[in-house]
Amino acid sequence: MPLLSPETTGYLVVALLLLSLSIGAHIGVALGFAGFLGIYLSVGPDAAFAQLAAIPFGTTNSFSLAVIPLFILMGSFATVSGITSELFRMAYVWLGSLRGGLAMATVMSSAAFGAASGSTIVNAAVFTRMAMPEMARFGYDVRLNAGCIAAAGTLAALIPPSILMVIYAVITEQSIGKLLIAGVIPGILTAIIYCGGIYIVARVRPDIAPLANLKFTWADRFQSLRGVYGIMILFAVVVGGIYGGYFPATYAGAVGAFGAFVIALVKGRINRSSMIEVLKEAAVTTSVIFIIVVGGMLFARFLTYSGLVTTISSAMLGLGSGKYTYLFGFILLFLVLGCFIEPIAIMVMTLPIMFPVMKEAGFDPIWLGVVSVKLAEIGVLTPPVGLNVFVVKSSSPIPVTLGQAFAGVTPFIVLDFLSLGLYVAFPEMITWLPNLTAP
Repeated sequence: MPLLSPETTGYLVVALLLLSLSIGAHIGVALGFAGFLGIYLSVGPDAAFAQLAAIPFGTTNSFSLAVIPLFILMGSFATVSGITSELFRMAYVWLGSLRGGLAMATVMSSAAFGAASGSTIVNAAVFTRMAMPEMARFGYDVRLNAGCIAAAGTLAALIPPSILMVIYAVITEQSIGKLLIAGVIPGILTAIIYCGGIYIVARVRPDIAPLANLKFTWADRFQSLRGVYGIMILFAVVVGGIYGGYFPATYAGAVGAFGAFVIALVKGRINRSSMIEVLKEAAVTTSVIFIIVVGGMLFARFLTYSGLVTTISSAMLGLGSGKYTYLFGFILLFLVLGCFIEPIAIMVMTLPIMFPVMKEAGFDPIWLGVVSVKLAEIGVLTPPVGLNVFVVKSSSPIPVTLGQAFAGVTPFIVLDFLSLGLYVAFPEMITWLPNLTAP
């Protein structure tokens, strides 16, 4: 027996959720509690306790979500194997002598490492410790250094394997494999746009990116390519396996994790202590993500059971606005939430309501997935809660203030909007590869 109407419950639950977040409650716990209370008040106590009992197990027991810990494990093994330093060394040798080349090397190596990591925060933390001292040694402005590393970290969310793509696929019931493949071209395009922006800034303001006095022979350059065979193998196996239809995305995660383990083993980087550390890191990261997903699923169930999803969707579609008006509202919603909430939470909060609206308005679900991930990742760069910016500041061996870091990342946010504009103008760049994959 419902205690309150869905509308009244909706206002109360949203207010409670905002209050919980403002006092620092964990986003997963806040979402879960708000969802439970919403079902309790709008549907009834029995339904609320039934969902509380069923959703945690049903969510974590999902075959689709099993790919998340596998991709995380793959990234952990790739990190311990030394792939990161080899990628940076290769990009450093090929691009370091160009104006702005060290920043471009950071972008390209971060993009390549995204093919094994899948986590923007991991990318930002790893390259902060590696690239920040090197750029500072050659006189690069600390704002450019911090902004470049924070922005380059977001490439891991587009280039497969991407945890955010998996989350989107599960929430919207789309193909994980097609979504992962869809991120390849946008990820590469974004990296190229970043490098182009860095080159222009370095030409206009040579004082912030001095020309590094580096001399490398062609033999040095080609020799550096030998160190990146690991990431090339992993990318070929994971993406090639999905693209060719040899195995689904979950199997690709398992194959990739095993491949990264073998590479680390061959390089002699695996011992008892490193193995324990890798497994512990993967378990902790997976647990944090799953708490958010479980809480978000409980909140989404409240939205569905109470009828709010249908009510809001019908109201929005009844406005009769053009499809791009809906897109503008979708973008604005993601950008505002991105200033305060981390990407996974944004998706589990908004997609149950917005996805039916956007699909009904005529947007391709795979295209929308890439756009959603891009928008969510812009959020990790924007103040006041830009997670990647905070990670760069806290991980940096070179003194950098939050003001400097946010100032440095601003040009890259502008470049992100340029990328977003290209996605909207030329949607085929996103949908072309997925449409070629095996069903």
